[in-house]
Amino acid sequence: MSGGRTRAVLAEDSALLRAGLTHVLEHAGMEVVGVAGDADRLLTLVAELRPDLAITDIRMPPTQTTEGLRAARHIRRDHPGVGVLVLSQHVETETLFELLGDDPAGFGYLLKDRIADVAEFTAAVGRVASGGSVIDPDVVARLVARGRRDRTLDRLTDRERDVLGLMAQGRSNLAIAQALVLSDKTVETHVGHIFSKLGIESTGQEHRRVLAVLTALGRGG
Repeated sequence: MSGGRTRAVLAEDSALLRAGLTHVLEHAGMEVVGVAGDADRLLTLVAELRPDLAITDIRMPPTQTTEGLRAARHIRRDHPGVGVLVLSQHVETETLFELLGDDPAGFGYLLKDRIADVAEFTAAVGRVASGGSVIDPDVVARLVARGRRDRTLDRLTDRERDVLGLMAQGRSNLAIAQALVLSDKTVETHVGHIFSKLGIESTGQEHRRVLAVLTALGRGG
């Protein structure tokens, strides 16, 4: 980071949304060092500028299908030090798992509607840029619902499901405690029970536990 500021590049084919996102990020104290209207230009900017973060829409010109997805995959593979935040118009869980790979550190997946909540959006951007993980709450809710249909979550209590949803969003135990008005110790106990009941090994690494939880939910355990 230059002077402590997060350096970001932004790819979005809508000029209006590009301008709006640039304003939001710069108002939050970040530095937008490059903008792109297509995925190829995004990849060029990342290679040349080596930013802290790349933000891209999944669907980009010329076909409006998977250009942004492919660019995000290339950045994750070729520039592991660059955080990647993917924006999507719709929930696409298979895309999420493809991008997560084996390590969700420095990765985020948000629906475009989330941009409207500027504070929440900029907090998510900062978390990804600093190596954390962010998964849109609507995506998490869909995965939790799938887990319940598959009876994956039948063994969890209602409170444990609440904790699970926040874990999958990348929240720390402290943040979960604040959100649910619980003590840190109580949250720690719930997390331990969740790992035990879902058969997930606790590694003590926040991004690894996000991957483990999402994998358990999205792939049926």
